[in-house]
Amino acid sequence: MASEWLLEMVGISKSFPGVRALDDVCLRVRAGSVHALIGENGAGKSTLMKVLNGMYRPDVGEIRLRGEPVQINGLKGALDLGISMIYQELNPIPAMTVAENIFIGREPVYGRSGVVNRRKMNADARQLFETLGLAMNPSARLSSLSVAEMQMVEIAKAISFDSEIIVMDEPTSAITDREVEKLFEIIRTLKAANKAVIYISHKMNELFQIADEMTVMRDGRYIDTQLTDKLTTQSLISMMVGRRIDEMFPKEDVPLGEVVLSVDGLTQGDRVRNVSFELRRGEILGIAGLMGAGRTELVETIFGIRKSSAGRIQIGGQPVSIATPRDAIRNRIALVSEDRKLMGLNLRASVKDNISLINLARYCNLGGVIRARQEVEVARRQIDRFKIKVSSYRQIVDTLSGGNQQKVVIAKWILTNPDIIILDEPTRGIDVGAKSEIHKIMVALAREGKAIIMISSELPEVLGMSDRILVMHAGEVTGEYARADFSQEAVMASATGSH
Repeated sequence: MASEWLLEMVGISKSFPGVRALDDVCLRVRAGSVHALIGENGAGKSTLMKVLNGMYRPDVGEIRLRGEPVQINGLKGALDLGISMIYQELNPIPAMTVAENIFIGREPVYGRSGVVNRRKMNADARQLFETLGLAMNPSARLSSLSVAEMQMVEIAKAISFDSEIIVMDEPTSAITDREVEKLFEIIRTLKAANKAVIYISHKMNELFQIADEMTVMRDGRYIDTQLTDKLTTQSLISMMVGRRIDEMFPKEDVPLGEVVLSVDGLTQGDRVRNVSFELRRGEILGIAGLMGAGRTELVETIFGIRKSSAGRIQIGGQPVSIATPRDAIRNRIALVSEDRKLMGLNLRASVKDNISLINLARYCNLGGVIRARQEVEVARRQIDRFKIKVSSYRQIVDTLSGGNQQKVVIAKWILTNPDIIILDEPTRGIDVGAKSEIHKIMVALAREGKAIIMISSELPEVLGMSDRILVMHAGEVTGEYARADFSQEAVMASATGSH
């Protein structure tokens, strides 16, 4: 008798030194369905999917495809069995073309010569894009694409394997609303072809829009599986975190102090054009806008990563020259960057080493020798303060979940005792529980008199956490709103340049 399940993962357990990552987890997925796998960061979702795609071998448990037990030996073994995956963290090869990235390792060749048939490779890529409804140039270098376009290339690559099961891990974390709708069209086409999509996302509206069923994990354990139409946002969150979250945006009215940062006519090529604003102590200034609006370029110019071509920055009423990030740190500015893996962390170092990195001189004696006990004590204090889930302060950062990695970045910067904290997409790819914790941290920092700039692509977050909102479009400020005047419609109108 044929199984009703395309995929069954039964009793899966997996341990690493000091950590039981998966404990008797089950996942059952039907053909022709979208199955959401959800839970807080650290719940075990990514580990379970790495077991499915052959990166990890389970200590205990069985995987079945159409009722038959299988052994999955590495990534190629998974692909051979019809399982492909779109990873949350992009791994493009910038120097190669779009087509080369898609067909790497399986390029068409001329006969037995081994010479790559680039014409056929580009034609195959073009046909794939046509099928998916994507307008992309197969010959374009990856380095010339935006992050959103790179994400769409990764999606096309996974689908090109013609797998029966496609795992999508946070596929919309870096793409626009228009591209999200395009992705959903692709997913519906895959469903119609009787393929299964395992969809991982922290965005509740997406889950309810695209998923047929949802499986919830918490602390490495299976919690429940339900049909989507039987769930509500609140019941789903309660299953995920084991508690109710009635207030996602715990904003408090904090008395605003003096102007700590003044930006006047700041320009950076055509990415940032004549931007002016002020920021006060205790204020959370939200910066909204669509992808490509210039938000990240603005804060990177303030922080000295990019060189300004015009304009002036004042801190505490005094003009300052910020040519490098070192200058910014010296002027008590901190930047939690959009890409934590590229710019925020040393992935091969421990949690302790990452937390102390910027402040290392603090823990050295006059001879330059690190006072290890003090360094460890400070790291432990930050781990406790920010509720970072680790087996030990020695744990390597690359083994942490995305949410816990983000907490390490914030913990590191707070140790510099900044007056101005820039948070670029601080909750991207972070689960609802961790989002709430980070929002509470933001409020506490504002209460201490810190001045905060927050960039977020999630409009509810901008509206929920900001005292004031600047809206950018095409490198310019196109709107400014006080909290009493917040309106989703007005912000979106400014973001699209139609206000």
